[in-house]
Amino acid sequence: MSNTPHTLGDEFPDQMDQIHALKVSSTRFAKLLVDYDAVNDEIHRAETNIAPVSQDRETELRKQRLALKDQIAQALAENA
Repeated sequence: MSNTPHTLGDEFPDQMDQIHALKVSSTRFAKLLVDYDAVNDEIHRAETNIAPVSQDRETELRKQRLALKDQIAQALAENA
């Protein structure tokens, strides 16, 4: 497993201005960002054994992160 953080800047490097604009204009989008960061941080802590979790829990977290990333990408596309 990779222990490289999947920050939004890494995932959407060319869309950070758009992410910031949506964050301040949409509470729904801002919540997606908070949720993404929380799940991403938990995955990173698990991968680095700071806060180990079961393999099943880590898999579930990865699925959650992917679903949140998809929702963020969709919101960015809809507001392009």
